[in-house]
Amino acid sequence: MAGNSQRKGAVRKTGSKKGQTAGSGGQRRRGLEGRGATPKAEDRVYHAKHKKAKAAERSSTGRPRTTRKSDDGPEYVLGRNPVVECLRADVPATALYVQTGIDADDRVREAVHTAGDRGISILEVGRAELDRMSPNGLHQGLGLQVPEYKYAHPDDLMAEALASSSQPLLVALDNITDPRNLGAVVRSVAAFGGHGVLIPQRRSAGVTAVAWRTSAGAAARLPIAQAPNLTRTLVSWAKAGAQIVGLDAGGDVTLDDYDGTGPIVVVVGSEGKGLSRLVRETCDSILSVPMAGDVESLNASVAAGVVLAEFARQRRQV
Repeated sequence: MAGNSQRKGAVRKTGSKKGQTAGSGGQRRRGLEGRGATPKAEDRVYHAKHKKAKAAERSSTGRPRTTRKSDDGPEYVLGRNPVVECLRADVPATALYVQTGIDADDRVREAVHTAGDRGISILEVGRAELDRMSPNGLHQGLGLQVPEYKYAHPDDLMAEALASSSQPLLVALDNITDPRNLGAVVRSVAAFGGHGVLIPQRRSAGVTAVAWRTSAGAAARLPIAQAPNLTRTLVSWAKAGAQIVGLDAGGDVTLDDYDGTGPIVVVVGSEGKGLSRLVRETCDSILSVPMAGDVESLNASVAAGVVLAEFARQRRQV
């Protein structure tokens, strides 16, 4: 009996000692807590797929991506060549960022000199600051801050065109996502006496530094409006007296037969998708450009330039 009592006591004592063993203090529990979804392989800088994606991007564009723009706020042009090109094209800018201790070559010196002449703030910053502006770190120690473009209202754009001394000539872009096409169209509209350009608010190229450069400064002189709903705006412009003319290779009328002397809105679709269904149904006419040979279609900005040049010729003869 005594022996059994001792064994029971020993068991109880052993159990009590085990209960006093030091715990983890919650560290193991916290270590097992979730840390969010695992990033895609392409988004992890150390992953092979990320490197392949960057290599494909460089091969397709000829150089790394050099601009970043948030939904609201300024755009940052990054890299020595892009920054110098923007400054040469008089792209509006508010600040030039130069990395501390940068190896200043001719491009850096030109950027600093040009920015100083134009009254642009020159800020010397650490590499970490430029890294935060660049999603890939390929800034080469130079960055340019471009302010957000101020778009005109579609109603104001049409009102100004109607109040001008010549018949309204406007261009609307549908499914155009390349800012270089937008810049080229803006340049053509300004060159041939147009009154402005209309773009959709969503799923469309906006006025970025690339569009500024391609427009050769025309974006500073020509109003560009954004439409929350492109179709609705075109209907409103038609009620104001404008003819809505869509461009398409399979049009019902050719450029040779069309009278371009009245109030006109030329609607340009992308080379691949063309005009969207609702926009096409809104058009009063679908215009095609006569072409020789086996070429099926023209680049959007080229087609717009051809049509605008012909309309300008007709208007000079009136």
